[in-house]
Formats: sequence, structure tokens, C-alpha cells
Amino acid sequence: MIEVYTDGASSGNPGVSGAGVYIKASGNRFEYSIPLGEMTNHEAEFHAVIAALDICEKDFPNEILSFRSDSQAVVHAVDNNFTKNKTFLPLVERIQEKANQFPYFFIKWIPEKENGNADRLARKAIVRT
Repeated sequence: MIEVYTDGASSGNPGVSGAGVYIKASGNRFEYSIPLGEMTNHEAEFHAVIAALDICEKDFPNEILSFRSDSQAVVHAVDNNFTKNKTFLPLVERIQEKANQFPYFFIKWIPEKENGNADRLARKAIVRT
């Protein structure tokens, strides 16, 4: 099982944004800072999950994925495969489409204090842009 921690960050809301992805796999750690351009913080959180799924598709195909996010909005929308927010709806659909390529995909909410690595990487992505 692959543990994937994701976080999105924005400098302003909307503002320059970044995604952080921290992966634990087979005793190894992988870190990714991904600039996202201008968007809201919530959008950055969804894009962080999409970016992580892209990474897993390339580097960890056919693995069981256990995602963690400190965004209750993301976890709730992905768990329920539904959101009333028209901006987030296509992002939720992309996440579901990508997640369906894996044998099992789980996502759970974690407190912000347990997501420090992904947060650091998301903030780093903003600084780089």
C-alpha cells in the first residue's frame, strides 16, 4: 500500500498556488512540489490530489492507494463523489476517473499538524513560481 499525503496552498485567495505531494512507498519517501498557477486555495487542494494521482499512475501503477488530506472539502467531495460547487465538480470527476485506474483508492481526512510534509512542499511550489 502506498501512503500519499497531499496539500494545496495559495498566496492570496485566489493567488499563485502550489501543490505538495509526499509519498511513502516500500520504505522510501518521495517529495513533489508542483506550481499550479493562479487559483483559490480550495482549488489547489483538489489539484494536489489530481497531481498525486498522476504521479501514482506513472510511478506506482496497480498499487493500493491510501490518500491523506487536511482539506475536509476535498475528502468529503471525493468520498461522496459529489459536490454542489460547480467549480469543484469537474475536479471531483477527474479524481474519480483517475482513482478508478487503481485496484483500491482510499482518502481520509487528517489534521493539519499531521500533514506538515505536504504543506511544506506546497508552499515551496509557490516560492518557485
